[in-house]
Amino acid sequence: MKDVNMLDGIFKESQVTLLDGIFRESQNKGKEYLIYLDVDRLIAPCYEGAGHAAKKPRYGGWESTGIAGHSIGHWLSAAASMYAVTKDKILLKKLEYAVDELSYVQSLDRAGYVSGFSRECFDKTFTGDFEVDNFSLAGGWVPWYSIHKIYAGLIDVYTLTGNQKALDAVILLADWAKKGTDNLTDEQFQRMLICEHGGMNEAMADLYMITGNEDYLDLAKRFCHQAILEPLSKGIDILEGKHANTQIPKVIGAAKLYELTGNEDYKNAALYFWKVVTENRSYIIGGNSIGEHFGPADKETLGIETLETCNTYNMLKLTEHLFKWSRKAEYMDYYERALYNHILASQDPDSGMKTYFVATQPGHFKVYCSPDNSFWCCTGTGMENPARYTRCIFYQEQENLFLNLFIASELESEDRKLKIRQETDFPRSNKVRLLFEQANGDKLKLHIRVPYWVTESFSVLVNGEIADSSSAEGYVTIDAEWETGDTIEFVLPMGLHAYTAKDNPLKTGFMYGPVVLAGALGNENFPESDILGDHLKLNNHPLIEVPSLVADKNNLEEWIKPVEGSPLKFETEAIGQPGNIKVILIPFYELHHQRYTLYWNLMDETTYETFVDKEKEELERLRSITVDAVQPGEQQPEIEHGIQSQNSQSDYFNVVQKSWRDVRGEGFFSYEMAVEPEKQMYLQVTYYGRDNTLYTDGKVFERYFQILVNGEVIAEQQLTGKLSDGLIDMNYEIPLHLTQEKQKVEVKFQSEQGKAAGGVYGVRIVNSISS
Repeated sequence: MKDVNMLDGIFKESQVTLLDGIFRESQNKGKEYLIYLDVDRLIAPCYEGAGHAAKKPRYGGWESTGIAGHSIGHWLSAAASMYAVTKDKILLKKLEYAVDELSYVQSLDRAGYVSGFSRECFDKTFTGDFEVDNFSLAGGWVPWYSIHKIYAGLIDVYTLTGNQKALDAVILLADWAKKGTDNLTDEQFQRMLICEHGGMNEAMADLYMITGNEDYLDLAKRFCHQAILEPLSKGIDILEGKHANTQIPKVIGAAKLYELTGNEDYKNAALYFWKVVTENRSYIIGGNSIGEHFGPADKETLGIETLETCNTYNMLKLTEHLFKWSRKAEYMDYYERALYNHILASQDPDSGMKTYFVATQPGHFKVYCSPDNSFWCCTGTGMENPARYTRCIFYQEQENLFLNLFIASELESEDRKLKIRQETDFPRSNKVRLLFEQANGDKLKLHIRVPYWVTESFSVLVNGEIADSSSAEGYVTIDAEWETGDTIEFVLPMGLHAYTAKDNPLKTGFMYGPVVLAGALGNENFPESDILGDHLKLNNHPLIEVPSLVADKNNLEEWIKPVEGSPLKFETEAIGQPGNIKVILIPFYELHHQRYTLYWNLMDETTYETFVDKEKEELERLRSITVDAVQPGEQQPEIEHGIQSQNSQSDYFNVVQKSWRDVRGEGFFSYEMAVEPEKQMYLQVTYYGRDNTLYTDGKVFERYFQILVNGEVIAEQQLTGKLSDGLIDMNYEIPLHLTQEKQKVEVKFQSEQGKAAGGVYGVRIVNSISS
C-alpha cells in the first residue's frame, strides 16, 4: 500500500479550494471586507491603550468602547485564514504590516502587554483584590475576552503564514499573563473567571502545542472555569440562564485539553455540552440563545434577539473536535444545518455585512452591521466565517477519506500525488460527481456521508457502474485503489420535511433536504435601512401580520409546490389564513433585505376555528406602548443602555425564567433610556412578587429603595413578598418636566446601608399604562 501523504484530521487550509458556487461567492464577498478595513484604524485603540497617539482615528461602534481591540484580533484570524485559502497577496501584505504595528506597540510596554485598552484593570486583578461580575472585571468590560482575540489572531497568523514576529509577540503576551496570574490563588483565579474570558484556555493550549512550554499548558488548565466544566463533566445541565457564548469557548478549550492530556473529564464535558445544546437548546437553523442566554431545555421562545451568530461559529469549532474523536454522521448533520442556514445566511451578499442576532420573531428581518460603526462580537466572527467554509468538506484518517459536505471544491495532498475534484451545484442540484484528477493506485477507503434528510437509499457509481460498498455510522464506504480519471457519482434524494418546535406542536418550519425554507414576506413598512451601527435600534420596529397556515402537516407535497425554473423556490396553495393567501418559500441563506418568518402556526381547520395566539396578542400590546426597554442582567441590553453601577450584582432565577439585577447595601445601578419628549412617560418595572427581606452572608437587607429619573426621586418602593406569585409589573409616572426636550433620561435604582434595591427583572419606558 502506498502512502497517500495526507495529515490525519482536517486538511490544511491550502489543501482545499472552493470551486464556483454559493460558498465561493460568499468567500469572495468576505475577502472584500477584510481588504476594505484599515489596519491603522483597527490598531488605533492599541496605541491609545499604551498612552500614545494613534496614526488614524479608531473605528466607531464597539471599537469606541472599553471592548476595543477585539476587532484587530478577529481581523488577524480572518485575514490569515483567508490568505491560506486564497493566497491573496494584498492580505498577506496587510497582515505583515499589522503584526509589525502590534509588535511596535507591545515594545512600548516593558511587561509585553498589548491590547485595545489600558492594562489598569489587569494590574488591579493581579493583586487578588478585585470586583468581578459576569461582564466586568476590576472596572474593565470583559478584558480577557477582548485580549483573547489578539492572542488567537497572532497564533493564527503564525500557524497559517509562518510569521515569526507574530509568534514572538504572542509569547511575550502569554508570559505577561503567566507572570500576572501567578500572583493569584486558585480561588482568586476561579473567581476571576466569573467574568467572560473568551477562549483563553484554548489559546494557551494552542501556544503549548506550538512551543512545548509547560507553563502555557498549566495556564490553559487554570483558565478552565470549574463552576461550568465540572458539572458538565458529570452530565449535569446547568446552562439555563447562562450567557451562551461565554460558555461555548470554555468547552472548546476543554476539548483541546482532552486531546493534549487524555483527561476524560474534559471529554465528557464537551460531549455532554454539545448534546444538550444541539438537541435541547437549538432552533431550526442550528443556532441557539435568546437575548444571548440559554433558556430552559426544550424551549424555542421566538423573538428578535435570538440566535447570536457568534454562538454558531463556536459550536462549529466544537463540533470539529467531536468529529475528530468519533466519525459519526450526526456531527456533520448538525454542522451542515448550521453552516448553510445560519453562517451562510448571516452575511449580506450585496454589502458583505454580518448579522448579530438572527430574529425568529415572525415578520421581522435581518439586521446587519455597518462597515465602520458596529464591530460587534459577531462582526468579528463574521469576518472569520467566509474563510472557514473549506474546513470540514473532507477529513483524513490514515487511509480513510471522509466526504462530509457536498460543496464544490478541490482537494490536493501536500505532495500533490492525490487530487480530487468535487463537482456539484448542491443544494440547487442533488447530483454530486467526484473526479480523481491525480491518483497513482493508492489504496483509499472513501466514506460518503448519508445525511439524515435523504428520503430513500441511494447508489454510488464508480466509473459508471454500481460500486461495492458498506455502510456504518451514517457513511457509505467504498474501498479501492484509485487511478487518475476515476469518477464517483451519486444523487442525494431530497424532499420536503417539517420541523416542529420543541415547545409547541403548532409551531412549524419547513426544510428541503438540509435547507431551511423561510417565508418571504416582502417589504411592507420596512425600515429605511437594515444596515446600521446599533443592532438594537430596530427592535421595536412595527411588525406585520403573518398568516397562519391551515393544512395537513403530514402531506406537505400536496400543498407546497416547487416553482418551475427556480431551484429551491416553493409556493403554497392558498392556505394562509385569514384571506386564503399563497406563501412563497425560499432558502433562508438567500433571503435578505425583506421580512420573513422561519416558524409558522400550522394547524388543521378545526384547530384554526378556535385558535387564539395569546403570546402574539401580548407582544403586540407591549410593542404598541413601549418606547424603550432593558433586560437587567443581560450584557448587550445593559451595555447599549449605558449601565452604571456600584455594589450591584445580577443573576438568573429559573422559577420565572428571567435574569435580574439588584443592589445590596449602599449603591445603585442606572440605565440611559429613550423617551418621547412631548408625551407623558411612565416607568414600568418588573419584580418577583414574593421577593421580601433578604438574608444573605449573615446580613439582613430590607428591600426598600428609591427610583430616580435624571437625579430626581420619582418613587420609593418596598418589596414585602405579599404580591402574587410570579412576575408583576409596577408603573410609575415620570413628571413631564423630566422628559421635556429630552431624547434620553437616566433611570436609577439606589439603596442605602442595610437596604436592597430590587431585584429588578425588567425596566421599560412606556407611553401608556392601559391594560
